[in-house]
Amino acid sequence: MLAHTRRQFLATSALTLSAASYNRAADKPNEKVRVAVMGLKVRGKTLAPTFAAAPNTEVTHLIDPDPAMVKPALDALKNPASPPKIETDVRRVLDDKSVTALVVAAPDHWHALATLWAAERGKHVYVEKPVSHNLLEGQRMVQAARKYKVVIQAGTQRRSQSSVISAREYVQAGKLGKVAFARAWIAGNRPNIGVAKPEAPPAGVDYSLWLGPASGEFTKNRFHYNWHWFWDLGTGEMGNNGIHGLDVIRNVLDLDAPTKVSCAGGKFFYDDEQQTPDTQTATFDFPAGPGGAAGCTVVWEHRVWEKKGQGPEGQGYGISIHGDKGTLLFDGDAWKVRGGDDASDRPKGDVVGEHVRNFVASVRGEAKPNAEIEIGHKSTRLCHLGNLAYRTGKTLRFDAKTETTDDAEANKLLGRDYRKGFELPAV
Repeated sequence: MLAHTRRQFLATSALTLSAASYNRAADKPNEKVRVAVMGLKVRGKTLAPTFAAAPNTEVTHLIDPDPAMVKPALDALKNPASPPKIETDVRRVLDDKSVTALVVAAPDHWHALATLWAAERGKHVYVEKPVSHNLLEGQRMVQAARKYKVVIQAGTQRRSQSSVISAREYVQAGKLGKVAFARAWIAGNRPNIGVAKPEAPPAGVDYSLWLGPASGEFTKNRFHYNWHWFWDLGTGEMGNNGIHGLDVIRNVLDLDAPTKVSCAGGKFFYDDEQQTPDTQTATFDFPAGPGGAAGCTVVWEHRVWEKKGQGPEGQGYGISIHGDKGTLLFDGDAWKVRGGDDASDRPKGDVVGEHVRNFVASVRGEAKPNAEIEIGHKSTRLCHLGNLAYRTGKTLRFDAKTETTDDAEANKLLGRDYRKGFELPAV
């Protein structure tokens, strides 16, 4: 297991993003932003046409070790004037000096490694949520953005969503009063995945490349979407969907780091080989700080077996922020205040498109990223800490200065072992 020392901690923690980080990005603002998209199964297939539609932007490469993923992604691009090149190995694409930016939409265990490789080569990065597979990786990603002076944007698109921005303005103006509690949740009926036996990977799949930093025999359950539910590949439902709700709460309340984390849950419903909990409640205690929160408890909960409409407030997904003047409730991406002044707002425009355009503008030096990697790291580490509390069965005290806990067992899980040839680069 990787050793975790203070030397590995973000020496530049509490950095503020400086305009100098974007000087090189703005050197040639009129040049076309040339984008490579890595990971095509779900998010990559969605993001490729969104990037292609951004002003003066071209998708030049589609990257996936499974050739079956290519045609659906090409179809989503709808016959571009310049068809993208198809590649299996991201390293070959990153050696192409004409590529401006990399979109990392591969599984969680690839997020940090691909980002660091890209940053080392001077490429900007749009990395899907959660930004990292473990906390140490997130630290390295922030360090890389600073060292190599590249833009790294987290794919937490609600940072660019008009309704979230208005909710933040409402709460920061004191209209909800003193806020001491917030909650986010998801309830949905995911299938039982059963138990899959090892077998040969599908024809044409470079499974070793798909594994990258991880290891293990091929099974259908450890491939494509179901990788989410195995600890060496994914981060469970908290990293999959919890990141969205937790990031919104952290944004609206201007929260930084928790001091105490606890978690309850387990495999209570499904009798299958998923390792991550199907039922989970994580609690984060935040100290008093800016944004009007005089100390605040934040709760994430999921039940991935529950029928639609049976979740809290009758919603499958939601966020509630509780103040002494009322409760702000998100139903999907729209919000309303209950028990207060009846304020409300709905999202306007294409939120993913807005987030992508913000990234492209940042690459050009015309804006700052709405979800810069340090923001993405701080929200993602809530997911990691919640999962650490679950996996150790302990209440953890968190030191934001060192980004370590008070528990040796939990600290051993702050990083991971890396397969030879796919080690995490030092920064």
